[in-house]
Amino acid sequence: MLDDFLIRALLAGLGLALVTGPLGSFVVWRRMAYFGDSTAHASILGVAISLAFHMSIYLGTLSVAIAMAVLVTVLTNRGQAMDTVLGVLAHSALAFGLVAISFVPSARSDLSAFLFGDILAVQRFDLALIWAGALCVLALLCWRWQRMVTATVNEELAMAAGIDPRLERLILSLALAVVVALAIRVVGSLLISALLIVPAAAARGRVSTPEKMALLATGIAVISVASGLWASLQFDSPTGPSIVSASAVYFAIAQIFRRV
Repeated sequence: MLDDFLIRALLAGLGLALVTGPLGSFVVWRRMAYFGDSTAHASILGVAISLAFHMSIYLGTLSVAIAMAVLVTVLTNRGQAMDTVLGVLAHSALAFGLVAISFVPSARSDLSAFLFGDILAVQRFDLALIWAGALCVLALLCWRWQRMVTATVNEELAMAAGIDPRLERLILSLALAVVVALAIRVVGSLLISALLIVPAAAARGRVSTPEKMALLATGIAVISVASGLWASLQFDSPTGPSIVSASAVYFAIAQIFRRV
């Protein structure tokens, strides 16, 4: 079954969707949309480093994404404004990444695949890595769920309950870094933040508890992956953008029904 590239693509997308639902909910609740963009932009620098030193793409992008997450957390804990830090680091990392890629001839022809993803080229190793990483992040979220929700709702209440909001913020940032590194082969660095934000935004306001929102966001992400793959095959459109476009359609539908 795994010899069929469509089955591998669908399984890779579903593995990613299972984790972007709950993780994207935290991104929406904490208004960290720009953080996802910053980490995704930084992953281009990781791609350049990986190709220059003949490393695994996943290892290079994960290292840079984690470094970005830690740097953002340290600077914001020192009193720097979050949006300012993210603005500086996002554009700087993207610029350095594009400059670094210009010195790696083998990366120039594959740049669009890293920017917009190439889910149809996913191999068995990629599939195993995506699912292993997604399950690890899901296990981390289940373990820290109540603490992270409490720290998200009210930091003063969290501290009163013995929860360190800075630690929970760092854990969330590291989980986002892992997901960005996993998603670069599926939807690319420029579209991963959309897959995190759009399904969660579509689910927001439709449910009454954080857990239900995370489940609904996961369901929308799963349907978006399947719909995007179908549309890509039917209309010969880029697969990564098709997946994000499908999620945007479901977001629009949710807003229409919400108004009604």
